[in-house]
Amino acid sequence: MILDIAAAASGAIQFKDLGLDPVALNLGFFTLKWYSLAYLAGILIGYWYLLKLVDQPGSPMARRHADDMIFYATLGIIIGGRLAYVIFYQPEILQHPLDVFKLWNGGMSFHGGAAGVSLGILYMARKEKLSWLRIHDYVACVVPFGLFFGRLANFVNGELWGKETDVPWAMVFPTGGPFARHPSQLYEAALEGVVLFLILAFAFWKTNARYKPGMLVGIFLAGYGCFRFGVEYFREADAQLMEFAARTGLHMGQWLCLPMILGGLYLIVTAKGRRLRVEPVAGTSSVA
Repeated sequence: MILDIAAAASGAIQFKDLGLDPVALNLGFFTLKWYSLAYLAGILIGYWYLLKLVDQPGSPMARRHADDMIFYATLGIIIGGRLAYVIFYQPEILQHPLDVFKLWNGGMSFHGGAAGVSLGILYMARKEKLSWLRIHDYVACVVPFGLFFGRLANFVNGELWGKETDVPWAMVFPTGGPFARHPSQLYEAALEGVVLFLILAFAFWKTNARYKPGMLVGIFLAGYGCFRFGVEYFREADAQLMEFAARTGLHMGQWLCLPMILGGLYLIVTAKGRRLRVEPVAGTSSVA
């Protein structure tokens, strides 16, 4: 009671007053959640943007390959994202193996989804005899769409909130107790979604980065890794990993970001040495 009064007196925004509902559509026999729509929006808008990139001269793949990528990317996101979540964030699920398939109960890891998509790209590139690294460059440019919508869905669900704070925009989340917290989901949506997209778009459209295999995916990996690593300082660690964070000094998400940052920096630094002479879709003159 005293804590509730204190929270109200602090002037913090009450999440429940925003009128948000995790369920977008409820027909009784059918329920559609915003989280599902976020995945769908990320994939469809990402596909639309990928086609815009592929239409530019010097693309490493044709439109039919982009069509195939949607299938492989979707499988990679679902399988890789779920398995990584179970392994790194909630291994006790393995005590009941069938629960691994209960995606409707939540629990997905971006790091695992990214690894799954990467494996899908490797398979397709090998199958079609394409440059796997250049395809990664193009796909990396569209990933921020999924990150943006995914983080907005986390916010609507009132989950993955931040640490206690007294900033003017602090919020009291229903599952976070009576404490005012950072709306860290929105921080991630802005940085991992909007800012990272703009950086990659500038590199693709305004520079010759796409002709240096590994440059764009390197920018993505380093950029996402740094943004996520930083936001984790404002985000509350998962309840089951509080002890792990206290013992190691970093959240699980931060540990998983370290190899991304290092790998991304390596790809950026070495990209110039992989620069290619890329021919346009038609004609013989070089475009880079």
